[in-house]
Amino acid sequence: MNVVEIAVAGVFGLLGVRSLVYWLRRPMDSDVRRDHLLYALFVASRAGLWFAMMGLFLLFASVETEGRAFIDDAARFNWYYIVLAVPAALQFISGFLLGRDQR
Repeated sequence: MNVVEIAVAGVFGLLGVRSLVYWLRRPMDSDVRRDHLLYALFVASRAGLWFAMMGLFLLFASVETEGRAFIDDAARFNWYYIVLAVPAALQFISGFLLGRDQR
């Protein structure tokens, strides 16, 4: 395991916890259930993206090979990019829907 990858994964994990604490402390001014559901989805996907990045670095830290073989060995984790794309898309969609003017 590479120490740098473990350290970066730890930083991403701390950023995920910080994101949860920061966004859960912000008040929600709306009384509409839809807005509260979108806000919860926004917060979960925002923090989930940090945790997914942490997981990516932990996966790369688990690969023992070096050099050109690393590319072939790490290719078995290509599915994990979908795990990164899902919270990013949910964050974008929920943020867009929350930012729309409902008047």
